[in-house]
Amino acid sequence: MSIEVIGVKGLPIIQPGDDLARLISERISIQSGDILCIASSVYSKSVGNIRQLSSINPTPEAVRIASLTHEDPSFVQAVLDSSSEIIMDCPFILSQVPSGHIGVRAGVDHSNVEDGLIILLPQDPMGAAASVRAAILKISGVDIRVILTDTCGRAFRRGQTGHAIGWSGMTGLRDFRGDHDLFGHELLITEEAVVDEIAGFANFVMGESNNGVPAVIFRNMEVWKGHDMMYFSEKEDLIREALKECQKK
Repeated sequence: MSIEVIGVKGLPIIQPGDDLARLISERISIQSGDILCIASSVYSKSVGNIRQLSSINPTPEAVRIASLTHEDPSFVQAVLDSSSEIIMDCPFILSQVPSGHIGVRAGVDHSNVEDGLIILLPQDPMGAAASVRAAILKISGVDIRVILTDTCGRAFRRGQTGHAIGWSGMTGLRDFRGDHDLFGHELLITEEAVVDEIAGFANFVMGESNNGVPAVIFRNMEVWKGHDMMYFSEKEDLIREALKECQKK
């Protein structure tokens, strides 16, 4: 298998109301079966999922947490507003958002956006990916796969990597359970997070500063079978429960 990875160059600074699917389609020839990775921040900005910090009035809880994290209370309030559950509030805010994604500061971001603005994660990342896929199909007549990415830190290791927060046209996980390895041993627990692996490489092409490449095409990617149960249930997620217990002490 020979995979081609193409950064979509020449996109303007995206503004609310911009037709992101059309802007991408005008700058690259999209082929059937391609996987299009888009930075979730760019998607959110195109649909106006942004806030003015100056318009946010912090609650006493936001002020309390801000005193621990040494952040702007208005920014902390935006994080609280975006979160369905706060798992940790110190030394940084780790929270779950309604889609099930868990990340630092609920993915609220003030990089690569004009001063005074913050960008929020898409409220429905899976629906957002599906909408981009449908728009590309309408514009070009080509059926592709779409991944929305976000940059996340990692436990136990330095550095950020790209993660998939929404996808359409494929399953998030490739399920090898029931298959057999080279020596005939049955695989009992192996599930490959393919969309995260692709998102990680897309993030490498996008860059983390001023590259200006918020979309990446993956071509000649095979099709796989699996499922979309990416997130552990509360009973399964031992790390989250341990962190919550530590916060109580």
